[in-house]
Amino acid sequence: MPTLSTLLLTLALAADPAPGKPFAITVIDEQTGRGVPLVELRTVNNLRFWTDSNGVVAFREPGLMGQTVFFYVAGHGYEHAPDGFGFRGKALDVVEGGAARLTVKRLNVAERLYRVTGGGVYADSVLVGAKIPLRRPLLNAGVVGSDSVVSAVYRGKLFWFWGDTNRPAYPLGNFHVPGATSLLPSAGGLDPETGVDLDYFVDAKGFAKETARLPGEGPTWLQGLVVLKDGAGERLFAPYDKVKPPLDVYERGLAEFDGEKQEFRKVVAFAKDAPLTPQGHPFRHAVGGVDYVYFAHPYPLTRVRADVAALKDLSAYEGFTCLKEGTRPGDGQIERVSGRARYAWKKNTPVVGPAEQAGLIRAGKLKPDEALLALRDVETGKPVLAHGGSVNWNDYRRRWVLIVVQSFGTSPLGEVWYAEADTPLGPWVYARKVVTHDRYSFYNPKQHPYFDKAGGRVIFFEGTYTNTFSGNPEATPRYDYNQILYKLDLADPRLALPVAVYPLPGGRLGTVHDLKPGTERTPAFFALDRAANGAVPVYDYEEGLTLDKEKAAGTRPVFFALPPDTKAPPATTTPLYEFVRAGGKRRVYSTDREAGEGSRRADRPLALVGSTPWNVALVKE
Repeated sequence: MPTLSTLLLTLALAADPAPGKPFAITVIDEQTGRGVPLVELRTVNNLRFWTDSNGVVAFREPGLMGQTVFFYVAGHGYEHAPDGFGFRGKALDVVEGGAARLTVKRLNVAERLYRVTGGGVYADSVLVGAKIPLRRPLLNAGVVGSDSVVSAVYRGKLFWFWGDTNRPAYPLGNFHVPGATSLLPSAGGLDPETGVDLDYFVDAKGFAKETARLPGEGPTWLQGLVVLKDGAGERLFAPYDKVKPPLDVYERGLAEFDGEKQEFRKVVAFAKDAPLTPQGHPFRHAVGGVDYVYFAHPYPLTRVRADVAALKDLSAYEGFTCLKEGTRPGDGQIERVSGRARYAWKKNTPVVGPAEQAGLIRAGKLKPDEALLALRDVETGKPVLAHGGSVNWNDYRRRWVLIVVQSFGTSPLGEVWYAEADTPLGPWVYARKVVTHDRYSFYNPKQHPYFDKAGGRVIFFEGTYTNTFSGNPEATPRYDYNQILYKLDLADPRLALPVAVYPLPGGRLGTVHDLKPGTERTPAFFALDRAANGAVPVYDYEEGLTLDKEKAAGTRPVFFALPPDTKAPPATTTPLYEFVRAGGKRRVYSTDREAGEGSRRADRPLALVGSTPWNVALVKE
């Protein structure tokens, strides 16, 4: 005879049966029509769900199927339109096996594409039967969370390695560098806009194996991957750190990858007091016929010849610095030529990072306009303190581009910026925020130049999404402590940033492309090199500069600037004045308001250009 509890359970199930097929909710980017990952849907009673890498939530909640349910919609860098009461979301009629779409506006300049690592990358899409690009969409090599990525093309494949990695079986996972390979898009791999199909190196239990258990206590972290060739063929190296709690790096050195064993072996440990060590994401660049490996941390101010023997030998490393050769920042000795700080490549001399630079300025050893690191917000002019990032040459912009996360921004290590420079060393001055996070971190962003599309117009980068360092106690399910990939279209007019305009012989002006290799110049001012944001072309003709296209008679624009009567111009703009010298045939142009001796300044500015907070001479390489 059934018990009372059994009867009550039977009645409850009959009244409110368990749901069957889920209700598919897809969140769409109104600009691209693509599903948006990492968007939170929250019900009135605070049930919370996050879209997967297709932008899908598989909703199957007992008691709410067959009901009208309101969903609040929120996502880092995206927003849903508010209703009449200001609620950002929408009520949906939830039915088993049904579907609905929610549209969001992208506030980020960069487009969020998908999660690269972790469990359940396409979990909701699997539940609703949506199309999935990956062979292992739910759990790959037992990885549910991975810290920062390093990657490189090696022996025809992409090689990927990560930091500390979580597994489902226990809170402690792999602290000695998991790794994987994938096919290049040009060699059978997925389109980077679709996904990355990772083939992990695995251990006997199928979990991502340790590829760098190097001698010593604590975790092993890799700084970057360097691919070099010698008589032995193509070789893969990685600078490494050995770490003790809490985050004490007690040893740095160099390791080499053994392809047969699928693991790194220690090559050399560097001296603890070495003034220069390889840190950050590397890239190759030739200067004067010599091939170098540069290390961006995040600025590429350390380099070494692209040679295996040199890579192992710290005495071969050079730092781009204003310190007198052989000194240290604490010595406060600045090399000067004609009274101005001189930056140059020097051995046995450390680079001056943001903290050291600030200390030298406070001590009066370095003038503010002599600071090499002068990155700032293109809209407000406020300094952007760069943390981790990567630098790469871009064919589309014909400049070097920086993708970097900001320290002490509107979120702790969660704001990503884009900047350009004429050389790897700068001038890194104006930047645009391209990704934002609300009380969340997104650190160590790395661009993937081998994914570039449309001649470099479209670039891709990823970073570590985690609540670590953010002060936010709530970790986003599945996404936390994992890598997320973004796409950035450099043709976006919001990414038109002021570039350096240099004085040329004969009183003319031009950009870096008008300079001959080996030319050393300090910018006269900064201006746009393309039409955007209301800027108009500025032409150079026989008498000087003009905004009058007819007067210029078909000459090409030298740069682009805002008209002088622009209302509410950005705080970073300043008037550009024309000066006429007595007896001079050509005019002189400057952002200085005071006329020099023997010169007369025009009453009205010619245009508005970017202010010049930078007085450092660099050589075009």
